[in-house]
Amino acid sequence: MNEPKQVLITPEEVVNALKKEMNLKEFHQKILFNKVIWQVAEERGIIVTVAEIEAEANRQRREKHLEKAADTMAWLQDELVTTDDWEMGICDRLLSQKLANILFAEEVEAFFNQNKLEFEQVILYQIIVDSEKLAQEIYYQIEDREISFYEAAHLYDVDILRKQKCGYEGNLYRYNLPKDIAAVVFRTQPQQLIGPLKTEYGYHLLIVEEFLPAELTNEKYQEILNNMFQKWLLIESNNRFI
Repeated sequence: MNEPKQVLITPEEVVNALKKEMNLKEFHQKILFNKVIWQVAEERGIIVTVAEIEAEANRQRREKHLEKAADTMAWLQDELVTTDDWEMGICDRLLSQKLANILFAEEVEAFFNQNKLEFEQVILYQIIVDSEKLAQEIYYQIEDREISFYEAAHLYDVDILRKQKCGYEGNLYRYNLPKDIAAVVFRTQPQQLIGPLKTEYGYHLLIVEEFLPAELTNEKYQEILNNMFQKWLLIESNNRFI
């Protein structure tokens, strides 16, 4: 059986494709950010060692169940990259992580503590309808136990996915909610029916299942760190290249 021919794609074709998909600006920014990372790392004497690259490469192999060298080469070939490309990408990411930690690791906890209210969470159920009259009718039906909140959400909500989940919105941070809604929700007792409240999205009825206190988890720590680093990269790239 004849193997399929590899089609050569030029750099110009790649750039033109990114332009057509309106993605060129995003990739241009990523390249500028990478330049900033390497420049600042060199200025500060930050390096990534061969051992660190090998350790990360081995972690990726285990994650992808690439037990043999041939498996790894087949995977790289399928991704259209060489071993050098792969290792350079690993180096870029490790250098980015090191620089982010050096610049902002000590600031994350202080930022979290200063903004602790924003990191409180609520397990929330919600119904949104277009009509104030309908919202009020649903409210009274739920209050009079003619229908449960979850049944009403399944019947009346304007959002198909929320209908299917009977109003379940999941774990939401205070900042995920419109300010007017958050102000009411976070001073309400669990299981108390809230609403109707009007926003640009319609008329809301809500029930809090549970409040979750603010907690600086590893995931939230990394999210705050990444946000700080991305803002810094944007400012630094503007200062250095524009």
